[in-house]
Amino acid sequence: MKLFGLIGYPLGHSFSKKYFDKKFNDENLDDCNFELFALKDINEFHKLTEENTNLKGLAVTIPYKQSILPFINYVTIAATEIGAVNCIKFTDGNTTGHNTDVVGFEKSLIPLLQPHHTKALVLGTGGSSKAVQYVLKLLKIHFLLVSRDNSNIQNCIAYNDIDQKIMAEYSIIINCTPIGMTPNENVMPAIPYELLSANHLLYDLIYAPEKTLFLKKGELKYCTIKNGFEMLVIQAEENWKIWNA
Repeated sequence: MKLFGLIGYPLGHSFSKKYFDKKFNDENLDDCNFELFALKDINEFHKLTEENTNLKGLAVTIPYKQSILPFINYVTIAATEIGAVNCIKFTDGNTTGHNTDVVGFEKSLIPLLQPHHTKALVLGTGGSSKAVQYVLKLLKIHFLLVSRDNSNIQNCIAYNDIDQKIMAEYSIIINCTPIGMTPNENVMPAIPYELLSANHLLYDLIYAPEKTLFLKKGELKYCTIKNGFEMLVIQAEENWKIWNA
């Protein structure tokens, strides 16, 4: 039996488990299984791999996309530059780390871009944010990071620094934080929503709920809105290609 899985903590509502269970069933892949591995500490990774010698691939989610790096034998150039891994391939006892968040985000973002979308605010500085930053650089979209703790981060401002000038200038706003994710659906990033306009594109990496409060606020101001579901689907299929290459 070929084993695939997801590591992270906590792992309550997993897109990956549902997606791959359905994929294996639909494609009659009876020799494949997908499991959730909720690791309370990243140091449990070695024990996990020792106990599951039939592992072929793992997806990596919050909070381990960055802390997994020292545990992997090889890391692709892109994942090294990003500083985060969300896909691990197992080959002959060795592990290779990839970042497929990049592919998922880029392919789902490009169709939404308009000529005036030249600058972006990126909310959050974690592993997913790093993949988003990588794509924005590729697309030559200037960006500012926004964080509650911005003291030691380059090119980063605090939420209360976002004023009318910044909101007018930065017409793409990307939420890379878990703020608003199920079950905490009644919270949202602290941006000045009253300054949104139809020129803005709001992209939320969260997929549950389907429409976060962040996106609902944008919709009320006639913004273009997008959640993270398509990004996850593209990313999952990219993971599958890598695991089976």
